[in-house]
Amino acid sequence: MNWKRSLIAAVTAVPVILLFAWGFTRDPGEIPSPLPGHAAPQFSLDVFAPGQPPLSRPVGDTVRLADLRGQVVVLNFWASWCGACREEHAVLSTTARLYTGRPVHFLGVLYNDSLAAGEAWIAEMGGQSYPSMQDPGARTAIDYGLYGVPETFFIDGDGRVAYKQLGPVTGVGLAHIVDSLIAALPPKPAAPATKSRS
Repeated sequence: MNWKRSLIAAVTAVPVILLFAWGFTRDPGEIPSPLPGHAAPQFSLDVFAPGQPPLSRPVGDTVRLADLRGQVVVLNFWASWCGACREEHAVLSTTARLYTGRPVHFLGVLYNDSLAAGEAWIAEMGGQSYPSMQDPGARTAIDYGLYGVPETFFIDGDGRVAYKQLGPVTGVGLAHIVDSLIAALPPKPAAPATKSRS
């Protein structure tokens, strides 16, 4: 009878051991997302922090993703209580300024935080060049499958999520992704030539 118990224990233990072995081959920092390559969830959010000219938008202005079709969107979720958000703040703000006049929009979304705390944090950080929006009930964050902050989504001109960055962005990586998405935009049609009268 003891050999039967040993056989049952061995048969039951093998799948558990295989599951653990497979788990050790996975990167615990890698969190898969179904969004890249798919349409970005639409949003319509109100600005609570305007940003600085020339990238500013008035407080209370509504930003709709649908209105930005044909341009690149860098959508950054952040919070005042997020330590890693401090690491990337200057990079995002400086890079957004460098792309002024180009077909790209940098937008912040405050995640699970109060507007007063968000405004105080931006002031403490020396300002922010681009606008930030409120996300009541974190509905947009849920639509984007947010795991935590910071997370940045890069949306291409066709309205698809081209890339998702978990954790703070770096200047080189940010510029590389934005440049590649701008390069992939269709060229603007040439203005029609005017005929000269002779």
